[in-house]
Amino acid sequence: MAIFLAAAQEVGVCVEYTEKFHRTEPERLRRAVEVIRGGTARVVVGFLAHVEMNDLLEQLSLHNVSGLQFVGVEAWITADSLVTPTSFGVLGGALGFAVLKADIEGFSDFVIKGFWETAFPCTEEGRNNSTVRVRCDENLDLIEKKDYNDDVAELRYSANIYKAVYAVAHSLHTLMKCSDSLGCDKTLEVHPWQVAESLKTVNFTIKNGDRVWFDGTGATVARYEVVNWQRGAGGSVRFKPVGYYDASLPPGERFVLRVQDIMWPGGKKAKPVSVCSVSCVPGTHKVLQKGKPVCCYDCVPCADGEISNATDSNDCTKCPEEFWSSPKRDVCVRKNVEFLTFTEVMGIALVFFSLFGVLLTGFVAVLLWINKGTPLVRANNSELSFLLLFSLKLCFLCSLTFIGRPSDWSCMLRHTAFGITFVLCISCVLGKTIVVLMAFRATLPGSNMMKWFGPPQQRLSVLAFTLIQVVICVLWLTIDPPFPFKNFNHFKDKIILECALGSAIGFWAVLGYIGVLALLCFLLAFLARKLPDNFNEAKFITFSMLIFCAVWITFIPAYVSSPGKFTVAVEIFAILASTYGLLFCVFAPKCFIIVFKPELNTKKHIMGKR
Repeated sequence: MAIFLAAAQEVGVCVEYTEKFHRTEPERLRRAVEVIRGGTARVVVGFLAHVEMNDLLEQLSLHNVSGLQFVGVEAWITADSLVTPTSFGVLGGALGFAVLKADIEGFSDFVIKGFWETAFPCTEEGRNNSTVRVRCDENLDLIEKKDYNDDVAELRYSANIYKAVYAVAHSLHTLMKCSDSLGCDKTLEVHPWQVAESLKTVNFTIKNGDRVWFDGTGATVARYEVVNWQRGAGGSVRFKPVGYYDASLPPGERFVLRVQDIMWPGGKKAKPVSVCSVSCVPGTHKVLQKGKPVCCYDCVPCADGEISNATDSNDCTKCPEEFWSSPKRDVCVRKNVEFLTFTEVMGIALVFFSLFGVLLTGFVAVLLWINKGTPLVRANNSELSFLLLFSLKLCFLCSLTFIGRPSDWSCMLRHTAFGITFVLCISCVLGKTIVVLMAFRATLPGSNMMKWFGPPQQRLSVLAFTLIQVVICVLWLTIDPPFPFKNFNHFKDKIILECALGSAIGFWAVLGYIGVLALLCFLLAFLARKLPDNFNEAKFITFSMLIFCAVWITFIPAYVSSPGKFTVAVEIFAILASTYGLLFCVFAPKCFIIVFKPELNTKKHIMGKR
């Protein structure tokens, strides 16, 4: 039993339980029956003598246990004593190794003679209890003996007894130095231990061709027949040979099993299945059940990002960083690379609003150019107005650099273009605000403020403010520029292709400078909002800067919390919203008067007091 357990473990056979009992231990027998009944294993290997097997068979029959595949040893697999009307319900389909049947020349004649003399007494008792042999009648009727069962149906051990007797004879033959010409030395005293030692060297062949010899351990060549309990004619039980094992044959030919000839428990032709757990399919792995054999396990799906591509995997394998597990968790597939594209709905919408802003800005510029000689256009610093429209057009166009697959050049361009164009835009607005303040200060007696902020100074201020931003961007690109970056952290099943900021200080310096200019512009416009004039730009600039600041203040938390490509979409939305805010707040009132209220576009109305 211990040898079997070790061999089973080597080949991966799982044993659910092992129970031992003796014919004198009824309690342990009952326990063994309960374990068999409660177990999940459908195959039972019985290393038992036929007496213990008979006791076990009685108990199993008593509890109506059937359908189990028994595997037996030569001690009981062909024991006639186990064949009862109820035993086949338990042992039907059993398989086991049996000693080969006898094939001894002349043995059948000997058995038939013995049977004849037993069935038809050919001896009679004479005087003084002497036995007198009487001639048997050759015409005796055998029909009346058809139910005779005292003969041996399967002479399996007779061959071994026959070989054993001949082995001892050969051993004695050697010890007594027997020869065909001189005979044997009968004067020698032979001891049992001498016979045992001499047995190790015998090597002979019996009449049926079987060779007899013993190895160093005293074992002879293992030769067995595999038998199967089947129903015979008339409902009888027969031990049908379905294979053999012969250790004398070359490896690979020693064991032969004719599966097609086997009748399995329940009279089935299909091989029974005895498993504690079904095999784990690819995509799952085995988790052992506590307190149960190693073949009892649960099949647990692999975690996200892990796979198993073999049946009954013990563990799952983690996919490489740029790969992800398939829905079935049985293969690693490349992660989808996500970025804002021109072809998706959100990208198309943002491109539309960007180009629409460019067209709208162009329309406003054409309208103001056509009416550049009118008092309204001339009174609102036409030079800065056209420069502001140009910068707004650049702001609309720079949003397009945020769409598409990030590259080294696009990452550097999008942030620097955004920073420089917005500073140019706000510098123009700031210049217009300062002009308004200076214009009203110049109306005071003795004031000569406008000569210090004329057109040359306005151009220089816009250039200076913009140049500062250019320097910041150049330093940023020189020290630690933005670069394409594969973000694996935000989503587990896809890669976010985005532009890493490089130097965070550079990015926030660009935004911070824009914010400082916008706040300064807002404060100056707020101070000038109530200056007397029928058309004072300061109040519109105040409102535009209020929108601008509100957009970019809300942008910061939205930018930080937006996942994946929505981060870029939020940034584009902030650019478009603030640009549209500036365009409508600064230029919509002018365009409205030029198109719908031309009567108000007069010097008298512009110079009039409220």
